[in-house]
Amino acid sequence: MIRNADIKIRFIILGALIIFSALAIYPLDKKINLGLDLKGGMYVLLRADLSSVSASQTADAMSGAIEKVRNRIDSFGVKETSIQIQGDNSILVQLPGVVDREIIDKLREVGKLEFKLVSDDKEKIEAAIKGNVPQGYELKDYKGAVLVSKDAALTGADLSQSSVGFDQYGVPNVRLQFTAEGANRFGKVTEENVGKQLAIILDGKVMSAPAIREAIMSGQAEITGDFSLDEARSIVSVLNSGALPIPLVVEEERTVGPLLGSDSITKGINACLLGAALVFVFMVFYYLMGGVVADICLVLNILFTLAALNALKATLTLPGIAGLILALGMAVDANVLIFERIRDELAANKPLGAAVKNSFDRTFLTIFDSNLTTIIAAAFLFVFGTGPIRGFATTLILGILISMFTAIFVGKTIFAVLLKNNMKKMPMFQFFPASKIDFLKPRYLCIAFSSILIIVSMYAFFSKGEAAFSIDFKGGQILEYKLSPAPSIEDVRKQLKDAGLSGLTIQDFKDMKGGINIKSKEDVANKVEEVLKKNYKEVERLRVDKVGPTVGALLKTKALWAIALSLIGILAYVFIRFKHFDFALAGVVALLHDVLIALGFAAFFGYEIDLLIVTALLTIAGYSINDTIVIYDRIREIAPRMHKASIYQILNQALNNTFSRTIITSLTVFFVTLAMYLLGGEALRGFSFVLLVGFISGVYSTIYIASALVLVFRGAKA
Repeated sequence: MIRNADIKIRFIILGALIIFSALAIYPLDKKINLGLDLKGGMYVLLRADLSSVSASQTADAMSGAIEKVRNRIDSFGVKETSIQIQGDNSILVQLPGVVDREIIDKLREVGKLEFKLVSDDKEKIEAAIKGNVPQGYELKDYKGAVLVSKDAALTGADLSQSSVGFDQYGVPNVRLQFTAEGANRFGKVTEENVGKQLAIILDGKVMSAPAIREAIMSGQAEITGDFSLDEARSIVSVLNSGALPIPLVVEEERTVGPLLGSDSITKGINACLLGAALVFVFMVFYYLMGGVVADICLVLNILFTLAALNALKATLTLPGIAGLILALGMAVDANVLIFERIRDELAANKPLGAAVKNSFDRTFLTIFDSNLTTIIAAAFLFVFGTGPIRGFATTLILGILISMFTAIFVGKTIFAVLLKNNMKKMPMFQFFPASKIDFLKPRYLCIAFSSILIIVSMYAFFSKGEAAFSIDFKGGQILEYKLSPAPSIEDVRKQLKDAGLSGLTIQDFKDMKGGINIKSKEDVANKVEEVLKKNYKEVERLRVDKVGPTVGALLKTKALWAIALSLIGILAYVFIRFKHFDFALAGVVALLHDVLIALGFAAFFGYEIDLLIVTALLTIAGYSINDTIVIYDRIREIAPRMHKASIYQILNQALNNTFSRTIITSLTVFFVTLAMYLLGGEALRGFSFVLLVGFISGVYSTIYIASALVLVFRGAKA
């Protein structure tokens, strides 16, 4: 199967990977970067209102807005802040460990730019440093202590614009253009204060203090000094952020308190441990020695995935933990394919060595094809998703890719060692013996039943209208608090209503004593907290989510594109691989069947459609076609041997040959998803519920819909 020399090379590679991965993630709590939804913090998307800014000023305005945001956040002493421009007019701010909404109020304000004269009176400066600030002055920090006039000589309203320029020697400088009134004021200030410094102050912070060298009456000036091009650009950003009226609108806010973050970690880990335990025990129980090999592969899969997250500097989010759990269940699929093929080879009286070799050779393409379709769906999630959803997509893609490596490379290496050490038998239990079921006989009944189920599901969804969607897609605000002493919901409703807050939806938490959930169409967080703090001894903010209608509509559009392009991508890939459009179309209709039924069940059981549920729907799409591809691969394999048989007989034979594998892999994924549903907490309940429905529907549609549709498309009969 593998030569002795190659086995040694494989073990060296494997050993190096294990050591590298262990070192990369140890200690785990310091090496894995946790998302804001796990460690707590704030995620704020700001839209800059550029309506009063010309196109030529847009770039400077956005740079200035970034500088303004950074300065205001710095004033709160926040560390490790991430500030990024998104699109043409949006700024994404991430504040780890911070849940102070006063920051958001501060960010909304337009930048205040002032030009103030700097005092050069040493006695006044020394007195100010000692705490005796002279009347009419204020002490500022800029390369040490500087004493500036309280009254501004000029403000941002006097400045028209600024830009980076260069002198005759190529040295960067900053060019100022004042308004007509500003030019007069600036001329007078410079004429009366030659030799003094003029401090440029943004939001109370001194950003620069150039010297006035001469009177400037033209309304145009240059700030020169020994600074780099980047420093010149920074000064221009400061000036423009204060000179241009650029209000910042909070389009999206997601705040997670430390208590909810730590609770999410605990529940995520517990769900992961339970899911892993169920899969590990089942594999050893059902496949015996093969199960031990599979469990070794699964342990390495988790180790390598965590190491890859660390190497990519990726952030582990709560959906990312869900992706890790789900990848664990899906990783078993490759092992099950291999073991079931070994069973088939042994049933054909092949020696164990030949059975193992044939199994790895013949299942490689099936494993590749089936996993790639899930990756296609996850890739569109990454492209169209935001924040935590990208974390899920990243973890799932890494987990699937690494599972292919562990199942094929690691599994084959271990089997090679076992065979070299005279392993002669590979006993396995078989709960599902080789079947001879006519799966296609009730095809018209199944298609009719599915059609009715889809119609009922779509009625359950569309009849709810806007109520079917969460704030992710329609805009609004969700507030979650833990109150002590634990209140009655009726009391909370009355207190908020008496305070003039109406139109709120208030519910209690199922899995946290004293926890309440408040939904509103408006931003009422500050008012709600004020009321709660008057009535309860302890009020702990767990979560604040706010999505503006513009972002909600954008997220809905992105979700639809992600689903549509995933379906098209899967359809194209299946067609390319199997050369038959009817096969590809039948497979995509079957996965669409699963997605629509899962969507309908979610609406019927009261789960609002949010980004996580869209993530679950795309995961269902990727995994549902996975089963169908395994059947299609078996059809491609057996068709040449059954050239005299009808398509009906070939399809039935393929379904019977893969029936055991379909049930076993569905069980392992069901185990981990059930663990998520039971232990993952409120945040993952809707997500895991939709997955459970979709995976159960997927088993049915793989057997009774996809293959049946191929027959219908071809007009074939029994």
